[in-house]
Amino acid sequence: MRFGMFIPQGWRLDLVGIETQQHWQVMSDLARRLDANPTWESAWVYDHFHTTPKALPEATHEAWTLMSAFAAVTDRVRLGQMCTCMSYREPTYLAKVAATIDAISGGRVEMGIGGGWYEHEWRAYGYGFPSAGDRLGRLREGVEIFRQMWTTGSATLDGKHYQVDGALCFPQPVQTTSAANRIPIWVAGGGEKVTLKIAAQYADHTNFDGTLEGFRHKSQVLQDHCTAIGRDFAQITRSANYNVVIGATDKEVADRLAFVEDLQIKGGLPAEQAAAMRENLAAQPAVGTPDKIVATLKELRDAGMSYAITYFAEAAHDTSGIELFEREVAPALAD
Repeated sequence: MRFGMFIPQGWRLDLVGIETQQHWQVMSDLARRLDANPTWESAWVYDHFHTTPKALPEATHEAWTLMSAFAAVTDRVRLGQMCTCMSYREPTYLAKVAATIDAISGGRVEMGIGGGWYEHEWRAYGYGFPSAGDRLGRLREGVEIFRQMWTTGSATLDGKHYQVDGALCFPQPVQTTSAANRIPIWVAGGGEKVTLKIAAQYADHTNFDGTLEGFRHKSQVLQDHCTAIGRDFAQITRSANYNVVIGATDKEVADRLAFVEDLQIKGGLPAEQAAAMRENLAAQPAVGTPDKIVATLKELRDAGMSYAITYFAEAAHDTSGIELFEREVAPALAD
């Protein structure tokens, strides 16, 4: 199994209590930490502008700015976002940004892309909130533009949502990691009629439901779409995101859950909502002692989940959970 990790950037109130002028140091130190440890194949950020689950006056650092900065301070680890909202930036512009960061990083960009969902954020930034059909239509056309720009150097498309005529992309991406796209495309989301159909056509990787039952079901839907268009299902890496709360004992796990709840409250989330989030978090697949997490992930690995992207809510404040995961979980799942 391969592993990536989200770098705290504030979106989930994970930088609360740290002075703004220290944020970059914290984030860059964690990126360098991942870069130095071969356990981690990739470092990730979220593409959001306001905190979740409630928009609060706390820092949320912008994803592609961070991608460029991480590219300049790391040498090995791959860099992605899970996932960029297609409609937040024109796809021609985004393809150009990604190609530039690919050059800065020496060919380490991963393109996570989706239709977008955070309605409050959309409306606050003046994007409106198109129907799901329109958002997914933009996703489909946008990934076609990416592919053209990264593989031929230009894109032309007279679509319903995007009209481009000879948009150039030079320099071309440095990497040729993806045979079809050059920069690997991760289509994120589990929508069965549209999103997974787009993934079957364009994706190198997918990212969807990380529960065992949900993962198996979405995988079957994806396989059916691949069969319908004649694509080899095995060509697509299937991944999922996991909120990791790990402790050597059940008490340590409970203490870490309490720390995360307290962080949410300090960030301005109402106590009742923070408590509900803690309860939800406690029931997730990658919460528990190392043995419990290993057993869960082994079942998922057997179901075809070969790439786990992890998130440690306390990482900006305490790396002991990451260290425990590196010592006792990752080696037990090594390919």
